[in-house]
Amino acid sequence: MATLALDAAALENLVSAAVAAPSIHNSQPWHFRLQPETSVLEVRAVRERAVPAADPQGRAMHVSVGAAVLNLRVAARHIGWAPDVRLLPDPADPDLFATVRLDETSPVRLPGTEALYDAIWRRHSIRTPFTGQPVPADVLDQLVMAARAEETVLRLPGRDETARLLELTAEAERRNTTDPAQRTESRNWIRSGDVPPYGIPAHALGPQDRDGRLPMRDFAALRPVEHQQPATFEHEPVIAVLTTDGDRPEDWLRTGLGLEHVLLAATVHEVRASLLHQVVEWPELRWAAREPHQRPGHVQMLIRLGYGPEGTPTPRLPTADVLDPEA
Repeated sequence: MATLALDAAALENLVSAAVAAPSIHNSQPWHFRLQPETSVLEVRAVRERAVPAADPQGRAMHVSVGAAVLNLRVAARHIGWAPDVRLLPDPADPDLFATVRLDETSPVRLPGTEALYDAIWRRHSIRTPFTGQPVPADVLDQLVMAARAEETVLRLPGRDETARLLELTAEAERRNTTDPAQRTESRNWIRSGDVPPYGIPAHALGPQDRDGRLPMRDFAALRPVEHQQPATFEHEPVIAVLTTDGDRPEDWLRTGLGLEHVLLAATVHEVRASLLHQVVEWPELRWAAREPHQRPGHVQMLIRLGYGPEGTPTPRLPTADVLDPEA
């Protein structure tokens, strides 16, 4: 294979793919820096865009950056590289969350790379009702495999366990809307008018469930001005639980890799997803979300899966704002 140039066009493609990843409150807490002498692209955290009330440990920040790393890896493989990803490579530099070395080409294209790459640009979080059409078992199996490829576990609980998890999520949502710090922070991430392209546009907010079965996040936190009319959601939601064996910063980054791999694989199959993050924002509720009859594991995310519209895109920072100019 011919040598690939890590030029401005390639960097633009890689970073554009990376920033298409989901992040908590669309905070986009990432920055990229190229080491031209080594062909290493650094992925760094931007702590100024933290959400401390919802994420005091920085767990969700790591998950967000991990999702961007997964997209970057997929884009690199699409171009023809064999990317070498290292998580938390330098203990002395805690803001350096990952490095991606791009000095070797791949002699073969990994199966599924093109489909995942195409899905990067079509994946959007869904905050609206699904149709209720069941997701086929073979598709769910592929999502489980996608999570496993990133050393994470995607669990598909039964009806009773799903109901229990939704009850925990409802309690977490109640706390989020009544806790002053959480309520204020959530409202502050709703964007309208001429503001920086991060946060959630008011038009991208979803409705609440008219029947109260699905505790969708109320970003407006009980303030009616941004509320949409309540809607009827699916009667039997499909909820998947993403877990890791450990609960350290590296595990949080792997959660992001696993989460985005699952979301892209779902998009390939036209399955939509919304993220129910509320329960993991409260330590005792997060602990209670563990299923006692399953293998040990730390709950990192609840994912609602189903069929419906493609979703409303949320804005992203331009590449020039997230890539060091000397790159």
